[in-house]
This record gives sequence, structure tokens and C-alpha cells, in this order.
Amino acid sequence: MGEYDKKNKKKRWCSLAVILGMLWEISIMVNEVKGIGANWGTQASHPLDANIVVKMLADNGIQKVKLFDADYDTLRAIGKTRIEVMVGIPNDMLYTLATSTKAAEQWVSDNVTEHLNNNHVNIRYVAVGNEPYLATYNGSFLRTTFPALRNIQNALIKAGHSNTVKVTVPSNADVYLSASGKPSDGDFRADIHDYMIQIIKFLSDNGAPFTVNIYPFISLYTDANFPVEYAFFDGNASPVNDGGTNYYNMFDANYDTLVWALQKNGFGNMPIKIGEIGWPTDGDINANPNYAQRFMQGFMSHIASGKGTPMRPSPIDAYLFSLIDEDQKSIQPGYFERHWGIFTFDGLAKYRLNLGTTTAGGLVPAKGVQYEDHQWCVLKPSVKMDDSRIANSVSYACSLGDCTSLGTGRSCQDLTAQENISYAFNGYYQINDQVDEACNFNGLATVTKSNPSKGTCRFIVMIVPSDSGSEITAQLPRMLSFLVSAIVLFQTML
Repeated sequence: MGEYDKKNKKKRWCSLAVILGMLWEISIMVNEVKGIGANWGTQASHPLDANIVVKMLADNGIQKVKLFDADYDTLRAIGKTRIEVMVGIPNDMLYTLATSTKAAEQWVSDNVTEHLNNNHVNIRYVAVGNEPYLATYNGSFLRTTFPALRNIQNALIKAGHSNTVKVTVPSNADVYLSASGKPSDGDFRADIHDYMIQIIKFLSDNGAPFTVNIYPFISLYTDANFPVEYAFFDGNASPVNDGGTNYYNMFDANYDTLVWALQKNGFGNMPIKIGEIGWPTDGDINANPNYAQRFMQGFMSHIASGKGTPMRPSPIDAYLFSLIDEDQKSIQPGYFERHWGIFTFDGLAKYRLNLGTTTAGGLVPAKGVQYEDHQWCVLKPSVKMDDSRIANSVSYACSLGDCTSLGTGRSCQDLTAQENISYAFNGYYQINDQVDEACNFNGLATVTKSNPSKGTCRFIVMIVPSDSGSEITAQLPRMLSFLVSAIVLFQTML
């Protein structure tokens, strides 16, 4: 073959690749998913393998996922399906993306273009930050969120994705308020009003939605006088009357407060997505499976009706929060923070929930999960409760493990003092992959083959860490064992 023919063949192949890429994006654009979505967080000591999670999503008919980052293996696993994806940019990246157009272009190339073209991931949205204007952040991201948003949008335009991939900024519902409690008095918080309007106008100009996270549970958690029934969808609450319109649940009232805020500022037709909505099952007296099932099923029935809210009588687009429990999340908001999943850390359904997506009418658990040996770390029966070593050992175990299920009103509230100690020891032992050194605690603990779980309190056996195939991952158990040994040795020297 001559050089001329070789060049022409190469051009034809390049042209074909471009055409196929365009057809892929067009197919995405005309097939926006309308089903229920779920937030897939991975702040876990032992996250489920991405392929197992993707299969679980498919088995449950969940057609959309919202991610908090752009992990390569996660996105590649999703690419085997037609699941619609919102990829996330963490808040700690906003400064870099706000101050460097090249960084924004590189991020889009690595995390959008790569997956659209090579892994066939159905990416539809990029979430720039996560609740960056949350009041408790004290303005940390006020000056970086919009510039980062603008740079990512420009990078999407430059890469040719702006028609199919839209930007958004997931916001907490605290960015707007109503002094009277009536939706019609809603507006954006005075301290961030101009920042919000700047972002909303930019989203509107680029055909992007406003994404909001609404949590009736948080109102119940922070306000002892909050009417419990108003958090649910049963219609049993005393209604809030707003100019003749009665609101029987907090979700509708909160949603319409946002609608009024948008309308007052000239964006009455702005599309809205519910980025997060859910109810935790542990870590607080109001965080339990009964309340969670009641709320989540009520919400599913509410959106299945397609009636929307009084101000927006149209179908609601939402992502449930969350898919799976995450034992490494910060407990600064509350102990419940690690228990938002509709599934446990190992993919077991917590309660019956009909998503309206399967013939089974309930949640389908994860398949193919592998567990560590069925053994637990517990307090030695011979140890007396006045042993001076106990307090520091429990504190140490809880600081590096997870004790958020212990205490009044939580799933392990009925444990004895000895069982509480065992629970703390076992959590640390399991997180450290059952290495011998992790069940020592200065001679207080021992390993048992008898399951110490009691009532609603589950003493976990951790799942086998997912194999990424890397040499570093293969060496982690050995490295961790060495580290634990060193810590235990240091403790004995104190």
C-alpha cells in the first residue's frame, strides 16, 4: 500500500471514530433517563467491588447514579450499562479548577472525554462541588465555586460535550429560607444571595438544572419541637396554609420554597433536580429502619404519582441518598451520617422498599459478596469491669473503628457493658481485616467463632477488600498488619 493510501486510510478511520463518538453522544442526548436515581458514595473502609454495585443497581432497576468524584474503576464498571451518571468534583478541588483553565480542561479530558469515548459511560451531568454554600462552611467556597463552574463549562464546550453533558452545583436546602415558614415567602439567604443568582443565571444560560438536597430528617434532628408527622408523607400532619394552599409534608413545602425563590428572582422555569433525599437507619433515636422505611416508601409513592408539588405539578426527578452505608464518613454532623444507605455496607437490604422498578417489589441484595472468616473479637470473659485498661482501649477502638450504633436510641442500645466493649473491639478488628494484632488491646480481647450479635445489634464480619489488581493493593494487608503491630507495641511501652 502506498504512502498516500495509508494516509487516506488513517483519515477514514479517524473520521469514522469521530462519527461514532458523535452518534454515541447523540444517542445519550435523546435518551435521558427518567427513572429513580441513587447516590453512590465510597467513603468506606471496605467498599463493595464496583462491578458488584453496578449489578445491584441493574437488579434493582436504578437507572441513574450520582457520584461524589470521578473514580476511574467505578466509571468503567458503569460503562458496561446504560446507567446515567452525574460525576462529581469534590470541594477541595474547586480552588485549582477556579484558578486554572488548563486544570479544568485536563479534568474534563480525564474524567469526561475518556469515559464517553473509550468506556461508553452515559455521563449526563458534572456536579461542581457538593453543597459548597452550606452555612457551616462559613463561606470557604464562596469565591471559588462560580469560577470553577465557569471553567468546567468552558472545558466541556471546548471538548465538544456541552450539548450532552450539563454542569450543576448541588446545594443544600439551607441556601434558601422563608422567615414565615410559608413557601411563598421563600428567597435565597441574604448573605449568599448575589452568589446564588450568579450561579443560577449561568446554569440557566447553559440549559442546566438547579440541584438541591432536601432532608426532613435533619429538621427533626436539630429541632426538638419539629412536628414528627410533618416529616412524612402520610397526610397526618397539621397542614401549613399558604394563601389557600395546604402543605401536609415538609418536602413539598421545602421544594416550593425553592420554586418561589427562583420565581422571585426571574427563574420561574428553572428545572430542578433533587440531588439527595433519604433517611438514616441508625445513630440517633429518630434514625431507625421503621422511620426510614416509612419515609422512603412515602417518597417513592409520592413521586410515582407524578403529581409533583402545588407550585410544580409535574414529575419529580430525584436521587435517593444513599445507596450503601459508609463507615468512614465524618460524624461531625451526627452519628447517623454513616447510616444513610438503603443497603448495608455489604449490600443487604435494610428494610422493604418498593422502588416500582422490579417485579419482586422489594430491594434486591448484592450478589457475589465475599466475607472474611466468620470470627469476632470480644472482651475476654475473665476481665473484670473495673480493669483500668478498658477505658483507653475502647476509646482507641472507637476512634479508629465505628461505634456509631452504640448508645441510647440506636440499634445496639440493649447491649450490656461487656457487650458494648466487645462491639468496639470487634469493629476495630474487622476494619483491620482480622489481623491477629488487632484483637489484643493489651491482653483484654480474644477471638471467638460464636457470633455475639444480639437483637437488632449486628456484630459485623467485614467483606474481603475488592481486588484492584495493583501491587500496592496486594500488599495492603501485610502493610496494615505491620502498622497495627507497631501501634500495639507503642501502646505497651506507654
